[in-house]
Amino acid sequence: MRTVDTPINVGSTELSGCVFEPNAGWPGILFVHGWSGSQDRDQKRSRAISRLGSICMTFDMRGHGRTERERERVSRADNLADICAAYDVLAAHPAVEKESIAVVGSSYGAYLATFLTVLRPVRWLGMRVPALYPDAGWEKPKVDLGRLEMQNYRSRRVQAANNRALRNCLEFEGDVLVVESEHDEYVPHATVASYLASFGTARSLTHRIITGAKHGLSTPQSRRSYDELLMRWIREMVQGSR
Repeated sequence: MRTVDTPINVGSTELSGCVFEPNAGWPGILFVHGWSGSQDRDQKRSRAISRLGSICMTFDMRGHGRTERERERVSRADNLADICAAYDVLAAHPAVEKESIAVVGSSYGAYLATFLTVLRPVRWLGMRVPALYPDAGWEKPKVDLGRLEMQNYRSRRVQAANNRALRNCLEFEGDVLVVESEHDEYVPHATVASYLASFGTARSLTHRIITGAKHGLSTPQSRRSYDELLMRWIREMVQGSR
């Protein structure tokens, strides 16, 4: 297995990315971090998962990593463009089977991943503590979205007819993993329930709750629980498809 630093160009901006290549592998897995997160934790997971025979890619969205100085200006539309660009780099890898790509997103990254599924072929979708946002303000800087407004919005069930991300879920026909943290301080169960209710056409839907965990998996035990859960799901879904 080798690690390749891979730049991702979005317009005039160059994002920092990293590809983990096994000795032989076909499925591709794109990891999307959350807001104020980074690719660091996903890199550790990628090293382990790539040994199963998948080509994994991590990257830092605009406003994170080397482009953190842009955070005050970055919108959801900007970050979705980043994800599409990262996906295209992964899909262009000569060893990746173009119809066998998984996307694994956390929080804000999981939310944006639902938009990717209607723009690019995605066979498997992993979502950890998926955040949810109102449709309004899509082009506004992400930092201008009020936290209290977000929490109020997430505290109640939202119907797919009233939210673009949930409508994207309605259209998804692949396999889905939704991971919830028992004591999540940002993404309550109502939000997770809204997502679960929207995957009506998914080939399979797996829902797991990490006992005692908070949103950011702040303890070694919660991180280990998620890593093991994700590894089992990828082994069953992605590797099992070969």
